[in-house]
Amino acid sequence: MKAWDELQAAERRAREQRMAEHEAAFDDLESKGVDLNPTRDGTHRHGDLEHPSDHTHPHVHSGPGERPVVGIVGAGAVGLALGVALSRAGWPVGAVSSRDAGRRARFREHVPSVRAFAEAAALVDDVELIVLAVPDDVIGPLAATLRLYAGQAIVHTSGLLGAEVLAPALAAGTQAGAFHPLVAFADLDRALAALRGATIAIEGDDDLAALLAEMAEAIGGVPVRLAPGTKAAYHAAAVLSAGGVDALLDTIREAAAGLGLDEAGALRIYLPLVEQTIANALALGIDAALTGPATRGDAGTVAAHLAALGASAPAALPVYRALLGRDVDIAERRGALSPEATEHLRTALAGGS
Repeated sequence: MKAWDELQAAERRAREQRMAEHEAAFDDLESKGVDLNPTRDGTHRHGDLEHPSDHTHPHVHSGPGERPVVGIVGAGAVGLALGVALSRAGWPVGAVSSRDAGRRARFREHVPSVRAFAEAAALVDDVELIVLAVPDDVIGPLAATLRLYAGQAIVHTSGLLGAEVLAPALAAGTQAGAFHPLVAFADLDRALAALRGATIAIEGDDDLAALLAEMAEAIGGVPVRLAPGTKAAYHAAAVLSAGGVDALLDTIREAAAGLGLDEAGALRIYLPLVEQTIANALALGIDAALTGPATRGDAGTVAAHLAALGASAPAALPVYRALLGRDVDIAERRGALSPEATEHLRTALAGGS
């Protein structure tokens, strides 16, 4: 990226000048007998590095045309999967930080060359692109504890928050953005497989967005640049696509318990129908994919369902009513119901226990 390379080159020249000035000052102090290395050899002065090193300041820089060194803050499910995916794709993952020693150890098992820190601030000197893979509520306060150098960029993996939440970490010549893979990170291997072909929502100015798009494609994703102000709607749809579907499956499991099925049995019987419905929606469209009593005006069937659920799975009743009400809306929209049939269905949904 031309602009990224130019920024890196300018910062590198400034760094070399500072180093020359520092070395001259250090030579003068050493000539006067001042000890400039009071800590033991081979240890990091920040004090929270996971292992001995020969780390020196100022911070690391990639060469022109090279991919930036990535540092990941947060070694949970998202941070670990991104670290592994980027490393496998040939992107240099230089450091990870997590206050959980077990997570740091697991991350280093999968990315052995990475440097592990307990505190996020200690990671900044070792990387150029900082990825905050932490819960949404932590991003703002955490960004306020970081201070970037010119030439660095910082992004978060939140599907809800905009890049502006990272403003406290910025300085002159730095950039902020977002990188949100639309993937369920419940299991490492499944998440890594799911990244291939997954949508990855990115934010940032043109230069950073181009870099993040390249990073998304490197791990197999499809980058999509979101328009300002659309993050909440994007994330609400994402939550319904993941947690909402899981809640539906849980409701199906509860309803199927009324005929003596356990979770495995319910999924075995009903999941193929769920998959068929999704396939029909992809092929035919959502409206045309709808089947069931709402398309036929079967108010009596709906009333029987409510009675059965009220007796064996009362917690499923609100979900059934909400979803069948939406089915009636779809059926009405596609012209499958007469006004009388629509009224009978809504009356049936409002009754029952």
